[in-house]
Amino acid sequence: MKLAKLAEYLDATLLGDPSAEITRVAGIESAAPGDLTFVSNPKYAALARSTRATAILVEPGFPQLSTATLRVDNPYLAFAFAIELFYKAPVYPPGIHPTAAIASTAHIGANAHIGAYAVIGDNVTIGENATILPHVVFYPHARAGNNLFAHTHAVVREHCLLGDNVILQNGVIVGADGFGFARQSDGTWYKILQSGHVVIDDNVEVQANACIDRASIGETRIHFGAKVDNLVQVGHGSTVGPNTLLCAQVGLAGSTTIGKNVILAGQVGVAGHCTVGDGAIATAQTGIPGDVAPGKVVSGYPAVDNRQWLRSVALVNRLPELLRDMKSKLK
Repeated sequence: MKLAKLAEYLDATLLGDPSAEITRVAGIESAAPGDLTFVSNPKYAALARSTRATAILVEPGFPQLSTATLRVDNPYLAFAFAIELFYKAPVYPPGIHPTAAIASTAHIGANAHIGAYAVIGDNVTIGENATILPHVVFYPHARAGNNLFAHTHAVVREHCLLGDNVILQNGVIVGADGFGFARQSDGTWYKILQSGHVVIDDNVEVQANACIDRASIGETRIHFGAKVDNLVQVGHGSTVGPNTLLCAQVGLAGSTTIGKNVILAGQVGVAGHCTVGDGAIATAQTGIPGDVAPGKVVSGYPAVDNRQWLRSVALVNRLPELLRDMKSKLK
C-alpha cells in the first residue's frame, strides 16, 4: 500500500515520500524497509532515529525525522487499525461440521460457523453470525447474542448469558462453580450449591484460560466493554464495571465490586466484599484488602497511594546506607 493511501486511511498527516510502499507492520526494533512502525511510549523515542522502518506513526508534536512520519493523535490506536489492514485472519464460512453435537432444542441464528466436536446443549440460544470453533461447549439453557466468537475449548455453563459481540479466547470458563463451602461440626466442608449464573454484557472480551465463576445466588456480572486478560479469576458474585481492564493473573475474591474504567494491572489481588471505585488504578502485584476510592492510584500490599508506595520503596532501597550511617554515629 502506498504511504499516501495509508495516511488517508488512518486520517494522519504525512511528512515524507507519499509514493513509498508499505507491505507490513512491525515493532520499532525489528522493523525493516517496507514496514510501518509506531512510537507511543517516550522511552522508545530514541529508536525512531535508528529504525529501518519506511514510516513511523507518531504524535503531531514529535521531532522531525529523516524517516517518513504519519502524525496522528493516538499512534497506538492508529497502529491497531494498520494491523487490521495487513493481517489476513482465517475465514470461517457459515456451516456446521458433521461431528458437532447440537441438541434438537437448541436455536442457532443465521450464518453460524460451528466447528468440529463442538457441543451445544439443550435449550441453548445463540444469535446470528456466531463463530464457534472446535471443542467449544455450551451447557443447557445458556444464551449468547449476535456475533459471538468462541475459540477452541471455551466453555459456557448452564443458564449463563452472553451479550452481543462477545469474544471468548481459548480455554475460557464462564460459569464454573464459585468457591463456596460451609464448615460442618465435624470439621469437614459442605459444598454450597452454586445456583446463580454469569452475565457478560455486550463488547466484552475474555482472554485465554480466564475463569468467571457463577454465584451461589444471584449473578456474577461483567459489564459492557470490559476486557479480561489471560488467567484472570473473577470470584462468584463479583461485578466488573464498564470498560474496565483486568490484566493477567488478576484475582477477584467473591462479591467484589469493581467500578467503571478501572485498571487492575498484572497479579493484582482484591479481597472479597471490597469496592474499587470508578477510574481507580492498581499497579502490578498490588494487594487490595479494603475499599479503594474512585480515581485513586494504589500500589503495594496493603495497597496505599502510589506516591507513598514509591517513596517507601526508595527508602527501603536506602536502608543499608541508613543503617551504616546510624552505626557510625553510635560509635
